[in-house]
Amino acid sequence: MPSHPSPPKGRLLLIGGHEQREAAGQPGAGPDMSADFILQRFVDELPANGTILVIPTASEEPAEAAKDYVDLFNTLGVAHVEVLHLQSREQANGPEALDLFNRADGVLFTGGDQLRLTALLGGTAALARLGQRYLHEPIIIAGTSAGAAAMSTPMIYQGRNDAGFLKDEIHVTTGLQLLRDVAVDTHFIKRGRIVRMAQIIATNPGCIGLGLEEDTAVLVTKGRELEVLGNGIVVLLDGHDYTENTIYDIEPGEVFSIRDLRLHLLAKGQRFTLPGWGF
Repeated sequence: MPSHPSPPKGRLLLIGGHEQREAAGQPGAGPDMSADFILQRFVDELPANGTILVIPTASEEPAEAAKDYVDLFNTLGVAHVEVLHLQSREQANGPEALDLFNRADGVLFTGGDQLRLTALLGGTAALARLGQRYLHEPIIIAGTSAGAAAMSTPMIYQGRNDAGFLKDEIHVTTGLQLLRDVAVDTHFIKRGRIVRMAQIIATNPGCIGLGLEEDTAVLVTKGRELEVLGNGIVVLLDGHDYTENTIYDIEPGEVFSIRDLRLHLLAKGQRFTLPGWGF
């Protein structure tokens, strides 16, 4: 997807996974949940009578994942919720997928395996159409867990939670490229993923590392303006000004060092501007 001289008109909602699924007043919801209910914000960003497209392709149980979100959005007052489970690239290049991407006011990518999602959707007519709409129309595109990780380039697709301090333990590839020069990782605090993010920054120092804790999100507007939502914390890791980095001098399997990374910890209501346009 080529760069564009003006900022995107669309918005991205990147969620760190395990987001609150009950609206205020619903069974299981606490009395103060509504203020931090990320998916309510997603719905609020839609136009009146808007349509949501749920894409459960990343999930190992796509039908169940889709039903959970359809039921939730119906509960939140969204009458028009469509589901597209992509099972082949032929399907992603077909007329039904294009029609659904054309009509959706909001798109949600569920969690699961981000590599499955990008392998089926990357480079297809459906993704090209979604990218054009993101650039030129006020669509909102959300992803949770793997669905959030898939939106960025570079995209993390392999690496144990406790891995990262040995060279080549972490693997990245091209994501959906809706957010460029940003590496998104999810379940960030819960699963102790800061070291693996540091290796990604060591090998890609022009990128910003965006670590999203569970039930926490960032809303991205104009391609680079971040607003933190939810109940947890967002970790931003910046290696633009590092002073020492051994990743290129050591052998695979050896421990790397990097100095003078810049770290930001942001809670709900905080804002941050990514360097460059970020798309």
